[in-house]
Amino acid sequence: MGTYAAVVLAGGAARRMGGVDKPALPVGGRPMRDRVLAAVADATPRVLVGPVDAVPNGVRVAREDPPGGGPVAAAAAGLALLDPDTTLVALLAADLPLLTRPAIGELLDQLTRVEPQPDGACFVDGDGRRQSLCGVWRVSALRAGLARLAAERGGSLSGAPVRALLAGLVTREVPWSGDGPPPWFDCDTDEDVRRAEEWAR
Repeated sequence: MGTYAAVVLAGGAARRMGGVDKPALPVGGRPMRDRVLAAVADATPRVLVGPVDAVPNGVRVAREDPPGGGPVAAAAAGLALLDPDTTLVALLAADLPLLTRPAIGELLDQLTRVEPQPDGACFVDGDGRRQSLCGVWRVSALRAGLARLAAERGGSLSGAPVRALLAGLVTREVPWSGDGPPPWFDCDTDEDVRRAEEWAR
């Protein structure tokens, strides 16, 4: 399947959950961010972007500039820590506790083995909405998007939306057809965490 890297974004404010450290909340007995990192255990390197105290061995840590600057600024910080020869990267939210390695494999297949090859592949939910932070992308395409956005915004990526970063990229939308719960399910509320906990049993 080839080598890929992973950048996991863990710097959100979790306003709908009272500002808690959402990625640290446990699902199935493990913090959500650790479950995401486990799903990409074969990625090289793995980069976690956000305020963290402890991470698994071998995981690189970055912080977006400014802290709390949003997912695009976080993506830029994470990409900056990739090895120069890295061509593919899984760009993932840290609140995807149901993500699995087979799901990542499906995205990699859609990105590299289905012609014509796109700039990225991400899951879509049952209503056809893109889950852009549950995707795999060509590093060159993301870096070009970051450069374009920075030029448009006077050098600042703070507060930029992910859809602006991905605008113009050729994206393959992938519905989940595998076994088990949807890997793109993210936890934005306490109820979402409870649902994920039930699925993870």
